[in-house]
Amino acid sequence: MDFVRFDNHGAAAASDEEAGTPVALKILIAGGFGVGKTTLVGTVTQIRPLHTEELLTESGRHVDDLSGVEAKTTTTVAMDFGRIDIRKGLAVYLFGTPGQDRFWFLWDELAVGAMGAVILADTRRLDACFPAVDFFENRDIPFIVGVNHFDGSRRRSIDEVRSALDLHSGIPVLACDVRQLEDDKQLLVTLVEYATEFMRAGQEEDPSPTVPGGGEGGDP
Repeated sequence: MDFVRFDNHGAAAASDEEAGTPVALKILIAGGFGVGKTTLVGTVTQIRPLHTEELLTESGRHVDDLSGVEAKTTTTVAMDFGRIDIRKGLAVYLFGTPGQDRFWFLWDELAVGAMGAVILADTRRLDACFPAVDFFENRDIPFIVGVNHFDGSRRRSIDEVRSALDLHSGIPVLACDVRQLEDDKQLLVTLVEYATEFMRAGQEEDPSPTVPGGGEGGDP
């Protein structure tokens, strides 16, 4: 199984699916610590999810910020993984990123070949989204934001969240409950649609250079 390949501008390589080769779309589920990434992957995957969770320990208390998630007892130390089969020859692979600062070095590896990302936001801790937003913006990887409403959390409007995160007006922001399968499906469908438009816009703005004779690239 090959991943559909995307360059730094979101432009896809020639379609392996059209050539008859099974392919998969790689999507990242990102965001701050305790925001619901593991729950989303576990809810939507069609296979038994892979989780790399470990118990939080007393020795890590001085480096793990549990503000707003004091009841959390485990943390993802590498990634979460799930898979959705769309149709024969086309699957979606989900990679949940670790949320704590000390594991961010893994993000670069996980982002290789990604079509895009769903960034989950907790209205109690919107500032925890900033590193993820910066990461994907700096790498020209398309992303959307899912506002995961926790029980008892303050409800904020989509406009309030967009303003707080200083997001471009074209970036989709959706309210969701990641425990609900239909909400998770809507997030993924919205990301694929947005990433497709992002890719097309990138191709229009950055056409491949041509040389006399109809060739591409290289020296004249």
